[in-house]
Amino acid sequence: MHLRHPAERASRLIYQAFGAYRADFRHLTLSAADLFETADWRELQKLSAQRIDLYDAYIHQANQSLQQRLTEEVLSQTQFWQLTAERYQVRIESRMDRELAATFFNSVLWRQKDRLSGSVNASALDLSFSSGRLVAPQAYCRTYTTEEGLVKLLQRLFRDFSFAIPWENARRDLRNIIRYLRTHLPEDGQLAQVDVIRSVFYRNKAAYLVGRISSRYWHKPFVLAVLNNDAGAVYVDTLVTDEDDVSVIFSFTRSYFLVDVPVPSAFIDFLHSLIPMKSTAELYTSLGFYKQGKAEFYRDFSAHLMAAEDLLQQAPGVPGMVMMVFTLPSFPVVFKVIKDRFSSSKKITAARVNQCYQLVKRHDRVGRMADTFEFRELSLPQEKFEPEFLQQLLALASRTVTLQGDKVLFSQVWAERRMTPLNLYLEQAMARNDEGAIFHAINEYGKAIRQLAVANIFAGDMLFKNFGITRHGRVVFYDYDEIQYLTDCNFREIPEPLYPEQELAGEPWYDIGPNDVFPEEFTLLTACDTRIRRIFNQQHGDLLEAHTWREMQEQVRRGEVVDVFPYRQHQRFLR
Repeated sequence: MHLRHPAERASRLIYQAFGAYRADFRHLTLSAADLFETADWRELQKLSAQRIDLYDAYIHQANQSLQQRLTEEVLSQTQFWQLTAERYQVRIESRMDRELAATFFNSVLWRQKDRLSGSVNASALDLSFSSGRLVAPQAYCRTYTTEEGLVKLLQRLFRDFSFAIPWENARRDLRNIIRYLRTHLPEDGQLAQVDVIRSVFYRNKAAYLVGRISSRYWHKPFVLAVLNNDAGAVYVDTLVTDEDDVSVIFSFTRSYFLVDVPVPSAFIDFLHSLIPMKSTAELYTSLGFYKQGKAEFYRDFSAHLMAAEDLLQQAPGVPGMVMMVFTLPSFPVVFKVIKDRFSSSKKITAARVNQCYQLVKRHDRVGRMADTFEFRELSLPQEKFEPEFLQQLLALASRTVTLQGDKVLFSQVWAERRMTPLNLYLEQAMARNDEGAIFHAINEYGKAIRQLAVANIFAGDMLFKNFGITRHGRVVFYDYDEIQYLTDCNFREIPEPLYPEQELAGEPWYDIGPNDVFPEEFTLLTACDTRIRRIFNQQHGDLLEAHTWREMQEQVRRGEVVDVFPYRQHQRFLR
């Protein structure tokens, strides 16, 4: 069979689908500027969710086109896919986003894996393409020098990044920036240069100018947060130059930025120079290229696993009632697998768990929910597992985990950034009588619950074990099997008993609907220690009252988008 012409046609079809995906992705991204300037926050959130759905839609379209134009016999030929890959690689060679194009091809190929003849599967044909083209920084950055002084530099920057609406008070904003720089920059070297990415980073209710400030001896991140005052003008809310603070802005707990990225690999290299603790996978994902982030993660983890001396094992914390969680201690990620059977207290199904994880992927995570990578048909070496834990996996998650030769095959697994479980963090803090750590964690816990609520998320099971604390000290929710929209809940007060025997009975004396929630019962969450209960009641006691939750529901129903920014209140400039 001559496969040259079908391969040429297939490479063209996949390339056209990728081009259409990138054009649509860019069109949606560029729409963010108008929505920010008109303060249309609801539409901006919808736009973010809509953009997430694009990738799978175009992968499906590409595969449909292949099936319509090529025969089953051709599509099942290993040689055909090898030729198609060669033709496709030629087509993308001159693209500035060729690493994205390569991942797109591999996604199409993966969907065809069940067709491939013989023992060859899609991963065996998953060719390694080079990253994007090298370009000069001037192509994606503007450079400003202090030859005419800092004031002139900032005035030029404000002109270059002008919005369609005016600055509320540019002179005040300039003063705030200069005052900040004079008090926060190192003394060993005068500021000489500022490099700022040409594209504005939009997310939720903010626009960010992202760059780098340098002297002869050091360089630091430079992130200006710009807000809309809802009255037709913009203002600078803060400047962030601390590496850890900038890392929080690009956190895995936030929605993806809407930013025009003509040369993705160059953007990633620049961002990585600002926040080197962030992996390439995390940075690609933060820009909305979550499939590229997933591919980068898989490559990084696979390489690390092969060289690692430690073994995959059960993750620290209380074992889950729905998920089995494991980790490689030397790699900062946990993996989650659905169990065959759930605890009797869990009235959910595996399908519902999948829906919950999809909800989190598409929803505004407000810095309080961890993003995940979902893998299907993931294969890992058996020798890299602790034998005892592997037997538990095979026994408790046999529908998802199987042995195939010397490989452990997961039909479905989620990867998530590893955090310290909040219950373990609190146990350790109490053991050393660290009142400051206890106060911070409980206050953060309450803030997390509250901020999720105003984003229309009710966590459901709010036990400490279902939250983690990041290296930056932020409390994050990561157990999604009981998550639901806040507006779907019915928050009620517990009715007064008619007589004492009712109160002492083992069963409630009142009817409970499927979505009924009684906030008074949340007192059980803090019953473990009087210090914890005192702090929670002082800082967040109103969360134990049903009317507080009903008020937050009304706020959501009115369409209000509450400010939840990725920096602390004390960092904001005075207006």
